[in-house]
Amino acid sequence: MAAVQIRRYRDDDAEAAKEIFTLGISEHVPSSFMHLLKQPPTQMLLMCVFCALLTSSKSFLLPVLAVTLLLAGARQFVVHIFNRYIDTSLRKDLNDIAGTYMRAKDSCFWVAEVDGRVVATVACLPNEDAPGCLELKRMSVRRSHRGAGIAKALCRTVADFTRDRGYAAVVLFTSVVQTDAQKLYEHMGYEKMREFVVPELAAKITNFTLFEYRLDLQKRGKSE
Repeated sequence: MAAVQIRRYRDDDAEAAKEIFTLGISEHVPSSFMHLLKQPPTQMLLMCVFCALLTSSKSFLLPVLAVTLLLAGARQFVVHIFNRYIDTSLRKDLNDIAGTYMRAKDSCFWVAEVDGRVVATVACLPNEDAPGCLELKRMSVRRSHRGAGIAKALCRTVADFTRDRGYAAVVLFTSVVQTDAQKLYEHMGYEKMREFVVPELAAKITNFTLFEYRLDLQKRGKSE
């Protein structure tokens, strides 16, 4: 692979940044659907529907069709949730990256570029609920460029920026289905602080949990 250049965001990176984020989030639909299917309430509902229709119809066709339709509906439900999250994120900050990150205090947005093409993004800004910390956000790498150390380099970029600004730690949030991201952050020295379910009803129904990670720069600096 050609050399990777990590640089600060420019206005002409806008569409590429939004595309990378959208594709990255959409990749988690299958794993989230499987997570939903593994939940006891989901399995109980499918079993009850199948058994009830099998008993009443005396045929396998109707219960199998009903369960198939329920599964299709469940997958569309997951797709809807992710599309809503993408739309919310675009409105919240990705439609105005310059205003949200580049002109705000102690905030920044970076892209990784290979052969003139933007292949990854990451950002950070102050976390309102964790004074003294910057929050790592919008980490995403194109599938075609994974495994080349780009995500690790972006993590280090955020850590260096946070340290230079005098903050004590970096925090971030990732979901239960983002197992590769969890492994990356733990490899980079982040510690899992807590697990929680977001307050939205859909998340509670599906037991969709989030993890908070923290990288203590003071502790890391002493160890190094």
